Amino acid sequence: MIIRNALIHDAIHSEPYQGDIRIVNGKIAEIGQGLQGDERILDAEGLNAYPGFVDAHSHIGLDGYGGPTGTTYDYNEMNDICCPQLRGMDSYYSLDAAIPMALEGGVTTVATGPGSANVLGGTFFAVKLYGNTVEETTVKPAIAMKCAFGENPKRCYKDKCDSARMTTAAKLREMLFNARDYLLRKEAAGDDITKQPKFDMKMEALIPVLKKEIPLKAHAHRSDDIMTAIRIAKEFDVKLTIEHCTEGHLIVNELKAANVPVAVGPTLTNASKLELLNKSWITPGVLAAAGIQVSIITDAPVIPQQYLPLCAGLAVKAGMDPFQALQAITINPAKHIGIENRVGSLEVGKDGDVVLCEGNPMISDSKIKRVIVDGKVLVG
Repeated sequence: MIIRNALIHDAIHSEPYQGDIRIVNGKIAEIGQGLQGDERILDAEGLNAYPGFVDAHSHIGLDGYGGPTGTTYDYNEMNDICCPQLRGMDSYYSLDAAIPMALEGGVTTVATGPGSANVLGGTFFAVKLYGNTVEETTVKPAIAMKCAFGENPKRCYKDKCDSARMTTAAKLREMLFNARDYLLRKEAAGDDITKQPKFDMKMEALIPVLKKEIPLKAHAHRSDDIMTAIRIAKEFDVKLTIEHCTEGHLIVNELKAANVPVAVGPTLTNASKLELLNKSWITPGVLAAAGIQVSIITDAPVIPQQYLPLCAGLAVKAGMDPFQALQAITINPAKHIGIENRVGSLEVGKDGDVVLCEGNPMISDSKIKRVIVDGKVLVG
């Protein structure tokens, strides 16, 4: 397939350029001008070409759209405050009605997984938004370990085991201490099974965190919760991403010093709890201007998944640099979830995920004409 004569916004160069994109076997094989071949030709004259949009924090497929997953509450385990052994992909419903809606909005890849009821909720995974089964479209089966601070664990477990922020922090520390001890005992035992600790699925699930293979994905709105997440990550020398980051604009220097990626949102919502009182559209722009890696997220279905580019547009309206806003829904979230080698920009060797649009998709009067995923035209 050759996409011919599009205005290419590759999410790497700040200025768009006219050109053609050749996709072979689902991958971008060539970008240039006047490409020739006997492949299928898509005339993109007058259209803008963008990378497929990427959301670094969603619950699509687990918190379903008026269907089976929505009625069975598949995105939070409500009987155990610490359940790192759970895997988001085991609750994912590939036929969730929200998925084709998201695709029509140009969103091609998401990180989706457990909610924030629990101190440790399980692993997120990265998935393309098409197909009949999760096996068919999973990009990476474990991209992060979800943990949560603030109001949600307290609210969900206040009559059981957690009614204060210090309790939430202590429970996370306890799990990490136990997992570190478990790992040390496994390593000391080596291949001698008689000396190895008794198998513990929770501890096994935390080993990739301790080995820095995946980060803690920390739900944190308020500035004190953000700082607690950073403090614990430093204590245990683990990787961290900050999710939501609602008061991030109030602690810019601290976030810059911590050098952690942030995912900001969902901002197009009511301030439904105390920790959202300082929610603002200026947050992503302020953080990006400070040199922090910023992704913009919907937390779908909190904001319907298809409105991800609109959220970036509202950030621009509040002062965010337009190119940084584009990167916040393309290459930055791809980096945030560790799949930038495959998606997030239009570059040779990456997946053939392209959005062809009349106008700017961050503006409401634009129109998405075609959405191509893995070299297949799925919309248009």
